[in-house]
Amino acid sequence: MNNTSAAPHLKWYMLSLAALTHTLVVAMPTMCMPVLFKEISEDLGLSLVQVGAVWGIGSLTGIFTGLVGGSLGDRYGVRRTLTVICLLAGMAGALRGFATDFVTLSATILVFGLLTPAIPMNVHKVCGVWFDRQQLGLANGVVSAGMALGFVAASMISATVLSPALGGWRHVLFLYGVISAGMSLPWALSRSAPGERGASTSDAGAVSIPQALSHVIRIRNVWFLGFALMGVSGCVQGVLGYLSLHLQNIGWPAASADGALAAFHTVSLISAIPITLLSDRLSSRKTIIVTAVSMIIAGAALLSVASGPAVWAAVIIAGAFRDGFMAVFMTTVIESEGVGAAYAGTAIGLVMVFSGLGALISPPLGNSLSQISLSAPFVFWAAIAAVASWTFRFVKWPSREPLPQMGHT
Repeated sequence: MNNTSAAPHLKWYMLSLAALTHTLVVAMPTMCMPVLFKEISEDLGLSLVQVGAVWGIGSLTGIFTGLVGGSLGDRYGVRRTLTVICLLAGMAGALRGFATDFVTLSATILVFGLLTPAIPMNVHKVCGVWFDRQQLGLANGVVSAGMALGFVAASMISATVLSPALGGWRHVLFLYGVISAGMSLPWALSRSAPGERGASTSDAGAVSIPQALSHVIRIRNVWFLGFALMGVSGCVQGVLGYLSLHLQNIGWPAASADGALAAFHTVSLISAIPITLLSDRLSSRKTIIVTAVSMIIAGAALLSVASGPAVWAAVIIAGAFRDGFMAVFMTTVIESEGVGAAYAGTAIGLVMVFSGLGALISPPLGNSLSQISLSAPFVFWAAIAAVASWTFRFVKWPSREPLPQMGHT
């Protein structure tokens, strides 16, 4: 039985809930940090390198989460998994507001980073279990647009609206924590897809976490995709964490610097769904992915020499394909031979391990190059994305045949 035809009236609700989870639990609590860094660094006495370390350190525990976070969804079902993770992520996000110095801020961000990386892999699994291949790219585009929406909103309001209104950066983090924890309720009240393997602990067909990991780590395509994502994520993470600070350091007003960051996410939000719709109509996802990475590299490189209006052009170029790229990329992972909807969470979790490695190492390394030149970090981040893109030549791009049915490998 096709899971989407069994409950067609529910799949769009589940997609909306998944997208909103990206917005409120992952994107806004995460992307509020770069625009708050100026205030946080002044309050806690952080250096630019320490800011880069704080921005990247949240990916450290996420690396380990990636190994099991997706497998939890494959084993217990995304509804149960996201109910628990949203609650814990909200509590951990609020905990950051109690930081008093570099060490305590790093520690609380480590805890937060242990939980939130498990959310995207399970959100994308929601797409895999509720939507067939003809709509899979679109579904992943919608949840990626939800992420972009959160990035835009957090960039625009966290420092310039919420912080003054609530009395400082700490209260902003408390607010986001309460909202994130509240998202556990609609997940608890939702239902699993018909036939979803792992939706019930009594499901005889449910695959164990070790079995899922053992199966996925033998799929070479997942490893190649992971290596590529490591460089691209390192580039994007570095640029996002540094851009607002960089612009303020060269004389831009705080509102304009935050506006540039918001522009990056806005153009990404606008283009995410059209890009994924196009990918559903092409015979291969490769064209979209390669084009997207090329645009990200070009935008990052241009930021190293841009000034004035050229900065906005560079931001638009880099952001135009960002969330569209992630949507098509995750769709490609799910479509890879041997993955399908049944192992989607585990496979996405593995590639997110590589993404976390890139996001951990890249920001502090890039920020340290600012001692040579304020534009040097952008050159570094463009270079690592360019090197990573070379891995795409080894990827076996999935055929466009129907996805495996739930419960079968």
